[in-house]
Amino acid sequence: MILKGAEAARYCARPDPGRAGLLLFGADAMRVAMKRQEAIAALVGPQGEAEMRLTRIPAGELRKDGARLGDAMRETGFFPGPRVVFLEDATDGLTETVGAALKDWRPGDAVIVVTAGGLTGKSTLKTLFEKAPNAVSIGFYDDPPTREEIEAELSRAGLAQIDPAAMADLGVLARALDPGDFRQTLEKIGLYKWGDTTPLTPAEVAALAPATLEAEVDDLLHAVAEGESRAVGLLMRRLEGQGVLPVTLCIQALRHFRALHMAASDPGGVASGLARARVFGPRRDRMQRQAQTLGTRALEGAVALLLDTDLTLRSASRAPGMALMERALIRIAMMRR
Repeated sequence: MILKGAEAARYCARPDPGRAGLLLFGADAMRVAMKRQEAIAALVGPQGEAEMRLTRIPAGELRKDGARLGDAMRETGFFPGPRVVFLEDATDGLTETVGAALKDWRPGDAVIVVTAGGLTGKSTLKTLFEKAPNAVSIGFYDDPPTREEIEAELSRAGLAQIDPAAMADLGVLARALDPGDFRQTLEKIGLYKWGDTTPLTPAEVAALAPATLEAEVDDLLHAVAEGESRAVGLLMRRLEGQGVLPVTLCIQALRHFRALHMAASDPGGVASGLARARVFGPRRDRMQRQAQTLGTRALEGAVALLLDTDLTLRSASRAPGMALMERALIRIAMMRR
């Protein structure tokens, strides 16, 4: 049986112990590992591993001893309760072995949880779990977590009150971060709001989001977009002293002004464009004002100037990089006048 989307998320949270097997696969190893941990914990409980009701079998060991999976599945432990056999990093080469175990499975045997990397549509292992009447196949792709998954994670962290705008920002953040970083951010939010009954706000989401290089140059880019040309030189010296390269600054500036251009030219309005550009929190409000003030034509000129500067910085030109970058940013700041 194949499960996708919300059904897959619900199944990982509460897997059916009456089914013989569960296959979790995907190119994103972190996301697969997180869902595997969730499913196994739901099957054996918080004390399952300590009570030796969880057996781990690396795929390499199973290739050497094909009978090990069936033996582990039928073993009787010292502690009562459901058991799980976890087969890690499986490939199509183990399809026959896993298929035999699923066929021999009986109620009371350990549930077989299998993880794999990115399996193709013709994968025999994937086909086995999809067609087996007593097994479930769940694939994880590059899609960001759904609203339901985000709410479930926050609920587990003890957070129930969420401002709608904060939830929208979390959705943007989920698309911008990899699953592991996003889950850590949700855990940090849960700890921050522990015992706090007030709703989670967009400002709190922005404050607790991971710091990035973009955050380091935000002051400079905001000064440029808001026409504060006199502040550009001072901020450039500060960043240069921190070791930031001119090419790095140019890349960040291009990202900033492309997002502004996308917002200014979006048919649904500036707010819709910034959401598509994955901008959230107080930074979104500030960039919304910048896009509205500059307008599409000025932003097109800014992006064109930054592209020319980027080409020059990457060429064989001997012109000083920081001076080139500073001149470009001052010219953009002067566009507001």
